[in-house]
Amino acid sequence: RRLNVRVNIELLSISNPVHKKELAVRLTDDTDPFFLYNLVISEEDFQSLKSQQGLLVDFSAFPQKFIDLLQQCIQEQNKDIPRFLLQLVSSASLLDHTPVSLNVVETNPFKHLTHLSLKFLPGNDAEIKKFLASCLKCLKEDKTMLEEKLRKTEEDLTRQLSYTQQSLSEKSRELDKLKNEWTSHTAALTNKHTQELTSEKEKTLQAQAQYQQQHEQQKKELENLHQKSIQQLQNRLSELEVINKDLTERRYKGDSTVRELKAKLSGIEDECQRAKQEVLSLRRENTTLDAECHEKEKFINQLQTRVAVLEQEIKDKDQLVIRTKEVLDATQEQKAILEESTEKKQSHIEKLETTIKSLSAELLKANEIIKKLQGDLKTLMSKLKLKNTVTIQQEKLLAEKEERLQKEQKDLQEVGQSLRVKEQEVPKLQEQLETTIQKLEESKQLLKTNENVITWLNKQLNEVQVGKKLEPSASAHGGARAAVLPHGLPDRPSFPSSGINHPISPLYAFQNFQEPAHNKNVNSQCPVPKIQFSTQLSKMNRCSDVQAVTAAPHPANKENGNLGLDSKYFKKKDDSIPLRGLSQNTVNSDYLKPYLPTKAQPFPKAAVTPASAYFPG
Repeated sequence: RRLNVRVNIELLSISNPVHKKELAVRLTDDTDPFFLYNLVISEEDFQSLKSQQGLLVDFSAFPQKFIDLLQQCIQEQNKDIPRFLLQLVSSASLLDHTPVSLNVVETNPFKHLTHLSLKFLPGNDAEIKKFLASCLKCLKEDKTMLEEKLRKTEEDLTRQLSYTQQSLSEKSRELDKLKNEWTSHTAALTNKHTQELTSEKEKTLQAQAQYQQQHEQQKKELENLHQKSIQQLQNRLSELEVINKDLTERRYKGDSTVRELKAKLSGIEDECQRAKQEVLSLRRENTTLDAECHEKEKFINQLQTRVAVLEQEIKDKDQLVIRTKEVLDATQEQKAILEESTEKKQSHIEKLETTIKSLSAELLKANEIIKKLQGDLKTLMSKLKLKNTVTIQQEKLLAEKEERLQKEQKDLQEVGQSLRVKEQEVPKLQEQLETTIQKLEESKQLLKTNENVITWLNKQLNEVQVGKKLEPSASAHGGARAAVLPHGLPDRPSFPSSGINHPISPLYAFQNFQEPAHNKNVNSQCPVPKIQFSTQLSKMNRCSDVQAVTAAPHPANKENGNLGLDSKYFKKKDDSIPLRGLSQNTVNSDYLKPYLPTKAQPFPKAAVTPASAYFPG
């Protein structure tokens, strides 16, 4: 069953024999005086209750928390499904005086949670008597208080009644006086008003006659005006009908234009979606281009390192060329040409680096343009939503947006074309780098061929000296004896008319001399061996014979001839023969200039036939 219970909570402090605090809780029912349950909790009892039920508050805060739970139960008691309930559970009937438990329960769809459970003992006869006595005492005190209040209210009401009666008699007297004054005043006013009414009636009759005359005149004037206005309105009506027809036609035309604009709007929305897709594809292409650009930058860095290595090698080869400068002046010129070409190539590589940097900057600019285009597309979408509200503004905005879209498409096309052009320039630059590398390799090969030529010249000079020692008689008489080669060619030509009494090295074959008239017979008798070159040298030296140069031998150069070679090429070896009889004027480094490689004419590979083809051994 459900009933209303009064809960009294008191905090008692006891000082005899020991100072301690107790909490007294009492359950009563106002309708049933014999309904009495008591509970007294000391601090020790609260500690056991706290450990049993898992409470988190102390004894001092427990009464307030218990009051808070009871207030929540009071707030929820009028609801159909209350959240907090106060349950009084007894194992037997209430007449058996068995202890009962008071539970504070919180309900939810899953479970009923008991926040607090307290066991109350029913009151015995003595406690019930004390309770009834206290209730009777309280009732008596309430009764005396109510009697005093009633007596005070009666006295107050009698006083108020006497005061109101006196005031009522005074007010009735004043009312009689006011009635008399009102009657006299009304009589005077009626007389006055009757006189005023008669005068006003006369005035109104006169005014009425005047107004009737004016009304008739105005009526005639109004009739004339009305007829004129009717004619004007009829004319206006005919004009309005014509205007109405025009407006209906315009309305139909406007409806058709609105339909066309809606169709255009749908088409523009489709174009916007396509533009979005294109922007997404451009973003993907941009990412791929960035990756490719990064790879190309790596490749360019590798090429730069390779060029640096090649430059170091070129410096080393330049040192070798400086050493061989005394051997041949032409190699010095070739070195200068190579240095100029390397400088040009370095400048060209720097230009390539600048172009690659400009390409990366242009790619960044393209990314910025794409971002701007995305922002423009967002603004276009917002403007397209606004176009649905006003049709007149739609036409203007549609025209502007079409122009902007065309401009943006043009910008996108230009950016794509610029990217394609830059991509086409990158392989060209790579090809140029490859060509520069090939030219550097060719310069290395040229240096190697120069060294081979120098070694071959040293070998030829040694063979000439060997032939000189083998034929001492020919050098003493100044004659020209030709050694027969395996192929029937003379070994060494001699020139009696020039005053040279020693055989001349085949090194003269490198010089294209002008043949004078008085030496034609000598050349016809003593043919000089010709050295076979490649097609480039054969064009220069085709059908050219060797001519002797008249010069006096220098006494200081009988041993090494001073050919402009480095001293290391003239050191005496174990199996070599010292050079004798060659003067500075007989063999000069200028004779080799036509056959040395230049900028326009590189030295050919395998240009010289081996010496064994003409000289045995």
